[in-house]
Amino acid sequence: MSFDPASYEFRQGPGPTPIRASTVLPAKRELVQLETEDGHTLVAELALPESGPVNATLITLHPLPTHGGFMDSHVYRKASYRLPALAGIAVLRFNTRGTASPHGTSTGAFEEGVGERHDMEAAVRFAVERGLPNRWLVGWSFGTELALMYGAVEPVASQVEGAVLLSPPLHRATDKDLLQWASSGKPLTVLVPEHDDFLKPAEAAERFSLVPQARVVGVDGAKHLWVGEKYAARVLNEIVDEVSEAGSGAAGLPQEWDGPIATASA
Repeated sequence: MSFDPASYEFRQGPGPTPIRASTVLPAKRELVQLETEDGHTLVAELALPESGPVNATLITLHPLPTHGGFMDSHVYRKASYRLPALAGIAVLRFNTRGTASPHGTSTGAFEEGVGERHDMEAAVRFAVERGLPNRWLVGWSFGTELALMYGAVEPVASQVEGAVLLSPPLHRATDKDLLQWASSGKPLTVLVPEHDDFLKPAEAAERFSLVPQARVVGVDGAKHLWVGEKYAARVLNEIVDEVSEAGSGAAGLPQEWDGPIATASA
């Protein structure tokens, strides 16, 4: 039984309420399925602003599924909880082939980043067909490998504006992929935790020097999984600043919400 976003119970608070890790803000949330060209069905959720225009669209690529990564990984959950309401940003999350999460299980099996190319292409195709504007890839760990290997080549390259990378390990992605991004001219923001397990800020700056337009941001105190509200909020602010013309402002995204809220159980 997969999680149903319609089960959130929204209640009006007595006034401005602090936004916490489990706070869910209003959005139009829809369970969807993505169909890949090689025959797999992927579990996905689209969260849209309740009203007003969509300022940008995030197509999220989750961490390594063999090590606990899935569409419900905490940074992406919080993006879907907050960004439609706070920034007018649509968030598309999905489980790559063979990946299971509280939202359900996608068909197929893990293919080491090879078959997952079709998964990313299916997500981008869905966003295009739904008319979602200003589309950006957001990759985290293993998801950064997919973004780097396949985001700057067709059929994806012409359908996305750029990418934001969280904790890139650069295990599967090679210098050839970085040079492909460089030649595309597409923006690339790279957020690197100070205490990352795989690639620390100084080494990341050296590796990504192959991409002149890349902006490498070292984040003091952070670790690979961005655990802690302080670091998750930093990631969301950086993403909004990159993908939205309005950005999150000098003070960052609001930390309180004066309106209906729900509380997630996990």
